[in-house]
Amino acid sequence: MPRRRWPIARDRGHKVGEGPVSPVAGAKIIRGLVPCNVIAEEILTDHPARYRAMLVESANPAHSLADSVAMRSALEALDLLVVIDVAMTETARLADYVLPAPTQFEKWEATFFTFDFPRNIFHLRRPVVDPPDGPLPEPEIHARLVEASGALPPEVVEPLREAAAQGRAAFAEAFLNVLGSRPQLARLAPVLLYRTLGPTLPDGAAAAAVLRGAAHGFVQENPAGVKRAGHGEGVEAGERLFDAIISSPHGLVTTDDVQEETWRRLKGRRVQLHIPELLAEVAGLADRPEPAGDGEWPFVLSAGERRAFTANTIIRDPDWRRRDMGGALRIGISDAERLGVTTGDRAMLTTPRGSAEVVVELTDRMRPGHISLPNGFGVDHLDPEAGRVVTGVAPNELTSSQDRDAYAGTPWHKHVPARLVALAGSR
Repeated sequence: MPRRRWPIARDRGHKVGEGPVSPVAGAKIIRGLVPCNVIAEEILTDHPARYRAMLVESANPAHSLADSVAMRSALEALDLLVVIDVAMTETARLADYVLPAPTQFEKWEATFFTFDFPRNIFHLRRPVVDPPDGPLPEPEIHARLVEASGALPPEVVEPLREAAAQGRAAFAEAFLNVLGSRPQLARLAPVLLYRTLGPTLPDGAAAAAVLRGAAHGFVQENPAGVKRAGHGEGVEAGERLFDAIISSPHGLVTTDDVQEETWRRLKGRRVQLHIPELLAEVAGLADRPEPAGDGEWPFVLSAGERRAFTANTIIRDPDWRRRDMGGALRIGISDAERLGVTTGDRAMLTTPRGSAEVVVELTDRMRPGHISLPNGFGVDHLDPEAGRVVTGVAPNELTSSQDRDAYAGTPWHKHVPARLVALAGSR
């Protein structure tokens, strides 16, 4: 079955620059997000609207996005690359400036999702160890960048600090007055809260100041759930919820929902299944030819399987893993017998984008014709004796940014054409 490429906006009845599309490739921008697989195309061009600078925070596109070869070239071609991260990642090494941040154990932080419906939990986690000298928490980095740009008028900040010192009521009134008279500052509200309300919060929780606005918005959005959780009603509920978040070291119930609430949150109380862009595709499924084998690429590679001992790329030292230390390539038993390999043997894995030497692991969990590599490998760490050591294979050295779905640009990481050849020494 032929593999379709991304049809850019021009080919789909759009003009570049009209509607929510990226400036160069014309890829659809969905909910404000540019598809990651077109980023390199947006840079590696002489188009006048090409991306020229990037601020990368807590991400590692040089390793973690498809087609690392193209992504590295793109990042190197930028006029400016700034990275905010807790580790010297592959992307950070390409940056013009690296702004180091403390780890999650050294700063206030939270996760903004919950699996606890109907009693929804929010946990503002406190630092458990002191940060080293030098790194700054992300809110401080953001605030300094905004201040250095001149976007935050000092004559606004000082009166808000004075109001915060007088109490929450005085601060709330002053804050609303500022945003009312200068609506352009609304986009800087998180920094304003951090710089003004933040210093008044207990135990150095300045980074949590942004949650005040979130708490009040949450009360407005779901007043019944907040009330059932015991936080009251109205403006007082917003302040009470915010204070509870700040003062609760083990998390708290923010809303106590009922099942019917899920329907209220659906617009029109309907699940929108009618997606015009997909109707023609669905109608044409019956006419598509049966998938046929490919003699050149007989395997389908899952490039980035989540396993028990894979992690994101800020974890550089592999010694924490208890098994699968090298990130083996998993293969089904029948395929292994046909190739003449067994667990521990080495083989050469090749895709249309590149090749890598892998260690094989037999498993009864892989279907014939399917093989997999774990994510999170192929990064290096500094060994006291051996110097910099790379462990495992970086899957995106083997993937292509062109292999992606035609609508959201999602990479086909679970369907990479591949072949595998046993190396000398295998049985």
